[in-house]
Amino acid sequence: MAKVLKAYQKGNETAIATGDATSVAITGLAAGTVVATGDYQVAYVDGSQTSDKLDVPGFTVLAAKPADPQNVKAAATTDGANVTAG
Repeated sequence: MAKVLKAYQKGNETAIATGDATSVAITGLAAGTVVATGDYQVAYVDGSQTSDKLDVPGFTVLAAKPADPQNVKAAATTDGANVTAG
């Protein structure tokens, strides 16, 4: 069995995410959430063997990009256009 990286919430023995040999994604956090160093930990798991858990460095979840404009319209003017979106 190949080793995989697993992520855990601090103090929890059940993994919240399983990745591959080099990365794991921690998802489901709200934009702007500040995660302190050690709030999450990672460990390699290979079959029934698990490495020691190490703290994930702190990070802040990025804001999602805004939605794409809808109903874009242009009205010609004498020197260009007025563009609106709703």
